[in-house]
Amino acid sequence: MNLMALDVGTKRIGVAKADSKVRVAIPYTAIEVNDGQEFQKIASLIKAWGVDGLVIGLPRSNEGRETKQSAYVRQFASQLRSYVPDVKICFQDESLTSVEAEKRLKGRKKAYKKGDIDSEAAVIILQDFLEEKVGGNGKTKAAAVKRKSVKGRKSRGWVGFLITIVVLLALVAGAAVAYYIYSLRPVSDVNCEQEGLDAGDVCESKEFAVETGESTSLVAKHLKEAGLIRDEIVFRVYAELNGRKETIKAGEYQLKKTMSVEQIFDLLLKGGDGVYSYTVLPGQTLKEVRQDLIDLGYSDADVDAALVNHYREAEFGWIFEGTPEDNTSLEGYLYGDTYEFFKDDSAEAVVKRLLTEFADIAEENQLKEKFAEHGLNMYQGVTLASVVQREANNPEDMAKVAQVFYNRLAANMPLGSDVTAKYAADQLDPNREIYTDNAAVVAIDSPYNTRKHPGLPYGPIANPGLSALKAVATPDGSVAEMLFFLTGDDGMMYYNSTESGHNQAIIDHCQKLCNVKL
Repeated sequence: MNLMALDVGTKRIGVAKADSKVRVAIPYTAIEVNDGQEFQKIASLIKAWGVDGLVIGLPRSNEGRETKQSAYVRQFASQLRSYVPDVKICFQDESLTSVEAEKRLKGRKKAYKKGDIDSEAAVIILQDFLEEKVGGNGKTKAAAVKRKSVKGRKSRGWVGFLITIVVLLALVAGAAVAYYIYSLRPVSDVNCEQEGLDAGDVCESKEFAVETGESTSLVAKHLKEAGLIRDEIVFRVYAELNGRKETIKAGEYQLKKTMSVEQIFDLLLKGGDGVYSYTVLPGQTLKEVRQDLIDLGYSDADVDAALVNHYREAEFGWIFEGTPEDNTSLEGYLYGDTYEFFKDDSAEAVVKRLLTEFADIAEENQLKEKFAEHGLNMYQGVTLASVVQREANNPEDMAKVAQVFYNRLAANMPLGSDVTAKYAADQLDPNREIYTDNAAVVAIDSPYNTRKHPGLPYGPIANPGLSALKAVATPDGSVAEMLFFLTGDDGMMYYNSTESGHNQAIIDHCQKLCNVKL
């Protein structure tokens, strides 16, 4: 049976194919979504390949629920049926396959395009389908015929049949367990401490490298190719059973054939030589990231050169849409996450990785399109998200704070954000030698200070996290009438539609925080 899989997106459709007998999915390409022409292209491929079954990835949330994208995929499948009425269409539940696909591609250390990610995602969808649905789970036509024939037997025949099945299953299970235990053992049982032993290269350490982003499956494959484990599937199962499948760390390792799977896996969890982890937190400023990189050992000159925005022509350069030409700051775009880098990676390589991650998150969450629905370009959306990030204490309040800011913009009111005034003061007078009190800070004449100037600040004031970005993309309409908010001394957010109500909330709930030095 020839199978084809589709990873359906709003811009591209990843394609993969496989023969169910071989059960190995192969990436083909990605088809651009273009006014319905994509249906004709898919139909042509189905005819050319003699496809018997079509597998379409059905996105689900982390909780297993269908999403808006799921509805889009179902609608796509419904339209496709009219082009290929004789081909059976199946859905395969999937979640974050594009993220996993990109990890695989990054691990291969080769250049790739966005379409490659989509086709690799289709491979994952099809491979999962092959393993779950075509993997001998008793649902084949032959199995169904066999079950039907058994129904006519006498009860005595049933008992004998069941006993036979139970015995066979027990034997198979026992053999599987025995093989699993055997495969966990070292490739060689040679005692390297024995005097006078000529063991060849068995007792010698072998260099083994794990690249950044490599999956457990890929690491297992390379270990098997290097002769360091007996069975790559057993290694993957061991990793899965130990609940640490995605914790293998990149780096360079010294491994021996006399090491067991447990010893190798534990070593891979600790991390190899030549690699370090670096965490950027949501809400950090460019100044703080700069100091982090210098503390990691990069020179001031290298860091400063890397943090100047000369990346607008890069593949991810679209994230800077709307940025003024004279603004070369990367403030707001160094996405907060934990990363692993090789110690010989340059400062610019580190910065590019952070920017690429931001672009991936932005594309995955359709931030450009959603910002545009509110009249903002990417630069404006990131700018507002950075203010929301610094204003709100928790993700639950961010969407409401974003809505209040939208309300004020619509009413031609200044945002009136203290955090923007503080950022302006930090830029002009970090040691507070000039602006010594809050009244002086909020009166600073800076394009970043929204207490003094209407509209958005000149640019981002910090790195917004995903919650703040999504809050600006999808604000909470339940506070559509509110124009004021504050964080009370109890940590709660209080919203008001009038200035008098806001002032009363300050008296009632904000005697300490509202007087904190900016």
